Amino acid sequence: MSQTARRIVLARRPTGAPGPEHFRLEEVRLPEPGPGEVLVRTLWLSIDPYMRGRMNDAPSYTRPVGIGETMVGECVGEVLESRASGFARGELVRGMGGWQTHFVLPAKELAKVDPELAPPSAWLGVLGMPGLTAWAALFEVAKPQPGETVVVPSAAGAVGAVAGQLAKAHGCRVVGIAGGSEKCRHVVEDLGFDLCLDRHEPELATRLERACPEGVDVYLELVGGDVLWAVLPLLNLHARIPVIGGIAWYNLPALPEGPDRTPLLMRRILIRRLQLTGFLVWDFQHLEPRFRTEVAAMLRDGRLRYREHIVDGLEQAPRALSDLLEGRHIGKFLVRVAA
Repeated sequence: MSQTARRIVLARRPTGAPGPEHFRLEEVRLPEPGPGEVLVRTLWLSIDPYMRGRMNDAPSYTRPVGIGETMVGECVGEVLESRASGFARGELVRGMGGWQTHFVLPAKELAKVDPELAPPSAWLGVLGMPGLTAWAALFEVAKPQPGETVVVPSAAGAVGAVAGQLAKAHGCRVVGIAGGSEKCRHVVEDLGFDLCLDRHEPELATRLERACPEGVDVYLELVGGDVLWAVLPLLNLHARIPVIGGIAWYNLPALPEGPDRTPLLMRRILIRRLQLTGFLVWDFQHLEPRFRTEVAAMLRDGRLRYREHIVDGLEQAPRALSDLLEGRHIGKFLVRVAA
């Protein structure tokens, strides 16, 4: 077994879009597990939008990545050495191992992966954090009713694709928004949404109004920006909005110029009695077994489909994050670190 490992650390904080210059690839000594810990060889690394926020030195729901620290990320890997009961060499596990070829975590911070239930990579996507996000945001926060209209932005992404299919299976009318005709075809033809609008085409607000003649009852806020302002006038009385993310704003070096539209937003919240709910998936970890039982059954009988965008090699992680934030992918973005 190699006695060295590789990791990617945060070299400097970006202002605007992150690039290769903000990271550094290092070779380090292979870590050794202590009592109660497990040494894992990384097979798959998840690339997710929240990573951009962790690069900022600003108050948030968790501390930022420090300069010189390994970039954060969830991994699926193979146990190489265990000093904890319940974990054996060769088993597959997942945990927040970060951007590195090997990692050590306490056993309590790892969960086993069942390759019989779904391929290991799926435990970072449809059966992992993105899937739980979609499921909990819909059924625990928004609580859509059959026949209601649900609008899902970033509909070809890891969270949006699952959320739209779940809403459709629940009897809702589902309108997706995605970037580009290829993504829109995938969302309608492969995932079964009723409609999908290309956000790059002109007059999104007008097209969305035609697509939602009875208004919008549930809007999953994943992107912000112009999509939010197109949806806002269409929200029905007591519409529900789980606020999951705002990827359109993540790379902004400063607030955009122009009039402050906060009064418009607040007025609409008031007159439509909207329910905006801040959403963090960690608040719903206790529901993971129920989520996985329901979603795994849908995967088995073909009611739920997913797609993965895979790049090979740990050194590709910085470019992968840039591509994710720019929308240059379809489905769940993954780095295959090892075979």
